[in-house]
Amino acid sequence: MTYALVAVLGVVLVQRVTLHLQAKIDAAQASGVPQTVWLVDGTVLADAGLLLAALLAVGLVYETIPLAVWGRTLGKAIFGLTVLDARSKARPTLWRTFLRTAMCQTLVFLVVGIFELVPCATDRKLRQSWHDRVGRTFVARQKG
Repeated sequence: MTYALVAVLGVVLVQRVTLHLQAKIDAAQASGVPQTVWLVDGTVLADAGLLLAALLAVGLVYETIPLAVWGRTLGKAIFGLTVLDARSKARPTLWRTFLRTAMCQTLVFLVVGIFELVPCATDRKLRQSWHDRVGRTFVARQKG
């Protein structure tokens, strides 16, 4: 759900970056002089930073705060899941949920989200992914 909220911004930013890069390529071709056109520049990095900031902001509101307050998001509540601190087995602190969310959002942003699933599938004890390990949390079924 977090990603759906940021998808509109992502589409706009991708279109803006595409137009910017195409203008750079066209200008280089029009000059008639062979030259290197860098595809990563200040505009591209600024838009990427804006997208990451939006992901983190939405993650803070949708995931970090509800996990610290109630131990679950709306989606986790629907499926009867809760996030617990790996040591105390209690609701994680705001800092732990922030670390968890920041790690998850950053990995997804970097297009390695599939690698988030690998440790979850191979960890037999708590099924923790990277963001759970960083935040020292795990997901459990709610009792009752």
